[in-house]
Amino acid sequence: MGNAYLQEEFSKAEAAISSISSKIGKAIQNKYQNVALNKGYGSTQEFFQKDLRGISGGLMNSSIKRHHIDLQDEPVLPVSKRGTEILSDPLLNKGTGFPDSERDELSLKGLVPPQVVSIDDQVRRVMENYRRKTSDLERYIHLEALHDRNETLYYRVLLEYIDELTPIIYTPVVGQACQHFGHIYRRTRGMYFSSSNRGHFREMVKNWPEEEIDIIVVTDGSRILGLGDLGSNGMGISIGKLSLYVGCAGIYPSKTLPVMLDVGTNNKDLQNDVFYLGERNDRLVGEEFDGMVEEFVNAVTERWPEVLIQFEDFTNDHAFPLLERYRERVLCFNDDIQGTGAVTLAGILSGLRVTGERLSKQRFVFLGAGSAGVGIADMIVSGMVEEGMSESEARKQFWLVDSKGLVTQSRIDELAVHKIPYAQNGEFVSSLQQVVRQVKPTALIGVSQQAGSFTEEVIKEMQSHVSRPLIMALSNPTSQSECTAEQAFRWTDGQVLFASGSPFSPVTFGGKVFVPGQGNNMYIFPGVGLGAILCNSRQVTDSMFYAAAKTLSALVTPEELEVGKLYPDLKTIREISSQIAAAVCEVAFKENLAQIERPEDLLNYVKQRMYQPHYLPYKAV
Repeated sequence: MGNAYLQEEFSKAEAAISSISSKIGKAIQNKYQNVALNKGYGSTQEFFQKDLRGISGGLMNSSIKRHHIDLQDEPVLPVSKRGTEILSDPLLNKGTGFPDSERDELSLKGLVPPQVVSIDDQVRRVMENYRRKTSDLERYIHLEALHDRNETLYYRVLLEYIDELTPIIYTPVVGQACQHFGHIYRRTRGMYFSSSNRGHFREMVKNWPEEEIDIIVVTDGSRILGLGDLGSNGMGISIGKLSLYVGCAGIYPSKTLPVMLDVGTNNKDLQNDVFYLGERNDRLVGEEFDGMVEEFVNAVTERWPEVLIQFEDFTNDHAFPLLERYRERVLCFNDDIQGTGAVTLAGILSGLRVTGERLSKQRFVFLGAGSAGVGIADMIVSGMVEEGMSESEARKQFWLVDSKGLVTQSRIDELAVHKIPYAQNGEFVSSLQQVVRQVKPTALIGVSQQAGSFTEEVIKEMQSHVSRPLIMALSNPTSQSECTAEQAFRWTDGQVLFASGSPFSPVTFGGKVFVPGQGNNMYIFPGVGLGAILCNSRQVTDSMFYAAAKTLSALVTPEELEVGKLYPDLKTIREISSQIAAAVCEVAFKENLAQIERPEDLLNYVKQRMYQPHYLPYKAV
């Protein structure tokens, strides 16, 4: 199907929109009626307005838009660029994959080697070179170089080797990449909204070439994983998250935008690093910080009113207030709070499938009471409420330990606001082992960034009160984990139900091989984001994350539970994300937040709209 054909059909559609009763309008409507209805549109007119326009109109500037129409012939991509312009555009470049016909039409002959290479062979070449690298940081650089020159191939590689590559493009190696971001920098990606540009964000956002953006991941670099203030080096986190949105959930690459909100850094080593690329002033605070965030949110939502904003790796003193300030104003969520809560709840629910116990009967001790810890607690409370408890009753079953000790009412004057609902009336103690001895928890959750804090004494104290202790050492990266998988299984004689934030290798104990589950947020946020986008939800609610958690837990097979896995195989991440997206859409319709006509089959609706990384045929225009 050539560009001329698409343009002709689009012209007919415009006529149909203005006078659907006309003869040609009826013909067009009849021709595409089934396509429109299958895609969840209320009418053929809406289909033409929202879908066909995206294919026939916006592709001339090389941007790859959503290909939602399921016609028998594959859509042809109109391309106005020629020669090296195409090879320099990662959204268009196929490298050695251009067929001879496109090499002729697009002035590429002689600019690439003569052999036409299939995308499958290109994938094999990428992985052959990848496996020759001698360090994880070199592997990260290798993949990002591919990302910068050929996005289709990059996502094809990622999708085919998702379990092998995820630890490189995201946790734990992305933390190392962020630490060295200025030193390994090669090509710009995303947008930087800096303190020195305040007052100009509305004009700056117009510099981004894409007319349609579905999702923005924004960080201020203040709390990157467990590594602290990395300033503008935190851009690596926004880039990595969006790679997972595309790879795991099929959001279209051209509709993603990584953002660095550069308010400065208090990291003196970075301020004095000649290769540091960000603002070298100390961080903005108070009204200046709030005003800069407000200007950013207003600028991006003015240009893209329906964009989903994910707040990422903000410090606790900003994470909670930002979520509360914007969650009902714009489509947004905080993955550190809500995503971490949902993925942890999913692991807990999987563990309870093994023990046969109810969530409302569990007692929880948390080491760490920041955004992740309280976000997890809030999500578990939601689950307990679903089982019939009141919020106040549920919170009595949580004991949070922060850097000073147990969070209690006796410390109420010094506690951050987000901790107060979980302040217990009991005696203050500073030792985690003492807390475990007093509380006799059934679940121990670590979000402390304190490596080795789940000692043998703590874990054995816990097991003396519960036969199958649930232990989740969630701190990232691996070097910050509260304990290793091997320690947890050995110290409990293989009885632990274990998950971690970073990956651990299988553990052999007592003649049995256990496969530790990784409670990675990537199980949750891609599907939640996809669902919110596809149903055009007005908000992202906690109910959506609770639905995501239940969906994820239900996808763990009995065979996986048998070997100790609390999460499903990452190789099925596309199926996981589509199921979660459908569940999110279901909640949006129930809560009257969805702004589309309800499709008859939500799961099919989601799957039809997921980006697939393969080369589209091009047509010179």
